[in-house]
Amino acid sequence: MEPFDSFLVWIADFLGDHLYEGIFLAALLETIVPPIPTLAIFPTAGFLASQQGVTLLGLIPMIILGAIGATIGTSAIYLIALKLGRTVLLRYLKYVKISEKKLIRVEAWFEKYGDKAVFLGRMVPVMREMISVPAGLLKMRIPKFVLYTFAGSCVWSTGTILSGYYFGTAIGLSPVQ
Repeated sequence: MEPFDSFLVWIADFLGDHLYEGIFLAALLETIVPPIPTLAIFPTAGFLASQQGVTLLGLIPMIILGAIGATIGTSAIYLIALKLGRTVLLRYLKYVKISEKKLIRVEAWFEKYGDKAVFLGRMVPVMREMISVPAGLLKMRIPKFVLYTFAGSCVWSTGTILSGYYFGTAIGLSPVQ
């Protein structure tokens, strides 16, 4: 088994025992250490919640914790971009396989949609990890960045967690009525 596969197995096991802490940790790490895929982890958490008898109301803390974890993680990236600037940042982005070409595309998207790009970007795979970089480089106001990031992360968390939850209930393995 490859290291990344064993890491995903560890995350799934951790989620099984610690749904709420696991969703927070996964969201936090996903924004700081890309290739952790919340698109796989959040639905898995929703599925596990359905199997453990968690009600729909019980998903609300998971959704909020996922959004808080993502907001904290992406705010760290935002602050790094804000403080380091483009030239220094590009030197480090190559280590996580983000090219200048990708950064230019994200910056263009950010400039086209303005501050709303942060809200929308938190819901688009790949963009969600990168949107904080142009927001920092282009000096978006911090309170607005945090608000849009949290709101977009709530939508992402809700959709992905509910998809796993409803899949778990649909296949008939769930004790939830």
